[in-house]
Amino acid sequence: MALHVQVISQQPPGGRCTLYAGYAEVLERHLQVRAELVFSATRDAHGAGFPSLCLNGAAILPADGVLLMPGDVLTAIAALAVPVADLPGLAAALEAPLERMLEDAG
Repeated sequence: MALHVQVISQQPPGGRCTLYAGYAEVLERHLQVRAELVFSATRDAHGAGFPSLCLNGAAILPADGVLLMPGDVLTAIAALAVPVADLPGLAAALEAPLERMLEDAG
């Protein structure tokens, strides 16, 4: 299955935009796909503007309504029939961008 990963970011990227770009980099490495970074002036979190992380054209929606967590990304990937259980290290790798963001904020 082909998977299209896209990050919609403001320019310059801020907190969530940087986080979502980090998730996309992890997906590139683990799923061997190419992620696309698109800059937008439209603020529409988890929609058609920034900050958004999209899989196959659909924005991933955070469970808490605010911030995408690694579990949200894994759930979205699994919903596309990508066998996440067969991708060792993916869950742990998705934690790294979140940890970096939290360290930078602290």
